[in-house]
Amino acid sequence: MIVDGKDLVLGRLASFAAKRLLEGEKVVVLNAEQVVISGRKDATLESYRAWLETRNVANPRKGPQHPKRPEDIVRRAVRGMLPYDKPKGREAFRRLRVFVGVPEEFTGKETAKVPRASLADLGTRRFIRVGELSKLLGGRF
Repeated sequence: MIVDGKDLVLGRLASFAAKRLLEGEKVVVLNAEQVVISGRKDATLESYRAWLETRNVANPRKGPQHPKRPEDIVRRAVRGMLPYDKPKGREAFRRLRVFVGVPEEFTGKETAKVPRASLADLGTRRFIRVGELSKLLGGRF
């Protein structure tokens, strides 16, 4: 199943992909940099920056590795909706592929529609694109 992420809300896209992955399908998400996160831009950026600054109490120089690239942010959102601590969740996560832009192998292929995940269905002008968030966090793509 191929999903074009352009103007799709991140949480709704992630839950749709997670459900399909658990059913055994392979899911490919294209245009990860154009996926949107709803809400105020400054509030979203602040929450992601706080998440990035999380450190280990025992050794503050170390800490968890948080994604900054757009495709990794989308992959992490999908992973959060899978039972990743169980074998079936890990197997499902291995079937997920996320790309920035559209690779040559997927040009001209039919993409699936995600129900009620479009930015037009959201009815708000308050959002930030994952690509823009990634740039503000210092990610490269």
